[in-house]
Amino acid sequence: MKPFNSVTGVAAPLPIANLDTDQIIPKQFLSTVEREGLGKGLLYDLRFDQNGAPNPDFVLNQPAFQGASILIAGPNFGCGSSREHAPWALLDFGVRCVIAESFADIFAGNCLNNGILLVRLPAEAVAALSEEANGANHVFTVDLESQTVSAPSGARYGFEIDPGHKEKLLKGLDDIGQSLTRSDAIAAFESRRRLATPWLP
Repeated sequence: MKPFNSVTGVAAPLPIANLDTDQIIPKQFLSTVEREGLGKGLLYDLRFDQNGAPNPDFVLNQPAFQGASILIAGPNFGCGSSREHAPWALLDFGVRCVIAESFADIFAGNCLNNGILLVRLPAEAVAALSEEANGANHVFTVDLESQTVSAPSGARYGFEIDPGHKEKLLKGLDDIGQSLTRSDAIAAFESRRRLATPWLP
């Protein structure tokens, strides 16, 4: 997993409440377990019309927001089913950070284990950031080490994050990677167990 230290990039405002995982990556894109290529399905029903043509009114199709690496989203982002394809699609599209008032718990865990930083801020702060993103300058910086979001105007917003989650993101560790950092202790335990209970497999 790629470590997350900071990201400076285009922030796209997506102020839609309760945007669920079926909207983030619709069911027709779930037939693969490959992570690459899922970006084409990200927010498909919002990005494209019924004929498959790009919707020019949707924010991610607008020239100013091409290559967005930050989303400024509505509350309860990522609700619905637990599909891990949702963070995979975000990553494949180039999104490394989502800022919102709140996130669904399972989605948040999946993002953490895939290296996406979720920033929780009060509704007023999210609204202010979304308004700035709609302005002339769309480039924001999110710094995990200092736990700050910096807007084009120079406004800075601090955010809270669980220390353990912060460490995992900074080091690029998912749950398995974190366990492997204790491989010496695991090997010592298994050695002791074999000596104490040799009849067990």
